[in-house]
Amino acid sequence: MNMEKVVFGFFIVLAMTLNFGFFIGDIDNASHHHVYELYAAIIVSLIATVLKFGDRTQVGAILLSTSLAADLQLISAAILWAALQDTMEISSLMVYIVSLSGGALMANFVSVVLLISETISQRR
Repeated sequence: MNMEKVVFGFFIVLAMTLNFGFFIGDIDNASHHHVYELYAAIIVSLIATVLKFGDRTQVGAILLSTSLAADLQLISAAILWAALQDTMEISSLMVYIVSLSGGALMANFVSVVLLISETISQRR
C-alpha cells in the first residue's frame, strides 16, 4: 500500500465530507451551518490543493483545477460571512454562503469521482 496515495485520497475525501457537513441543512438557517466547520473545510481543501501540485498528468491538472475552484468558492463564502455579518440579516446572508459552499461541494464531488475513476482504470 502506498501511504502517499492514502494521504492524498484521505484529504480529498475529507475536504468533500467537511464541505457536505457545512452545506447540509436549511439554506437560510444560520444555526444549521457552523462557521468553524466552514473554516475546517477551507483548511482541508487547501491542504488537498497543495497535495495535487505534484501530479503532471492530464487527470492531475483537472484535479488541481477542481480543487482551486472549491478553494475559491469556500474562501469567498468565508470572506462574505466575515465582511457582511453586521450589515445584512443573517438568514439572507446565509443563502449566499451556503450557495457558494454548494458550488465548492460540486467541485469536490467531481474531484472524488475523478480520483475513483483513475484508481479503477490503473492496472497493477
